[in-house]
Amino acid sequence: MTRNRAAIPFRAGVGLRHPHLPDFLAAPQPAAWLEIHSENYLAPGGPRLTALERLRRDYPLSCHGVGLSLGSAEGLDKAHLRRLRAFYDRLAPGLVSEHLAWSTAPSWAFLADLLPLPYTREALDVVAANVDHAQEALGRRLLVENPSTYLRFQEADWDEAGFLSELARRTGCGLLLDVNNLHVSAANHGGDPRAALDQMPLAAVEEIHIAGHARVATPAGELLIDDHGSEVAEPVWALLTATLERAGPKPVLVEWDTNIPALPVLLAEARRADARLREACDASG
Repeated sequence: MTRNRAAIPFRAGVGLRHPHLPDFLAAPQPAAWLEIHSENYLAPGGPRLTALERLRRDYPLSCHGVGLSLGSAEGLDKAHLRRLRAFYDRLAPGLVSEHLAWSTAPSWAFLADLLPLPYTREALDVVAANVDHAQEALGRRLLVENPSTYLRFQEADWDEAGFLSELARRTGCGLLLDVNNLHVSAANHGGDPRAALDQMPLAAVEEIHIAGHARVATPAGELLIDDHGSEVAEPVWALLTATLERAGPKPVLVEWDTNIPALPVLLAEARRADARLREACDASG
């Protein structure tokens, strides 16, 4: 297993979504790097892949998978791994990431959601074996993203930070720290996101995500939903600053996947993130 080849700068990047593709193709945009959802580009050939290869020459690229299903007890889909490997070999992304979740059972179903896992020894064995398999098959170090959660399992041998720490130790994987997810999960469970941050394996963090979230009233009280459909909330900006103070400068991605705005709105969010990064770089010397 080798590290990925093309470096992602310690700058703010944006998620490349289809409505913004014409803007990027028409003229250079002030985006330091781009991240794409891998599964949107796995079809061989075609105009979408051609456009991405053109942009790849001008912007560093990170690939964020949404369909590998690292928590699947039946193991990973080998055909899907082969498609991902061919795609990553072709694009040579600087970073490759996946979610700490499950969404498929290869023998019977694909579920259009990222479902949570219990933080148990049995689940860790499953995820660690799948991460080892993925890193070997892809020939790359994988970053694993902390999820947003809306429930807790009764049985657990670790909290989330402990589970991720042990996963990184056993597999050598990295961590994609989603600061919005950290905030959402803490709010939903009545926890302190900064306390959770302090327990995270920050030495393994190679990328940070920020995004907007929705607030939903339920009979049990307010619930935060990680919908990526609005500007980043002020508590998440504050948590990003705290993360950069603890972990040092890292590539930061602004995600916006629903209610997608005009490109200047997204780029304005990236400028705000860049300002936080500059402060972190200045503080680290």
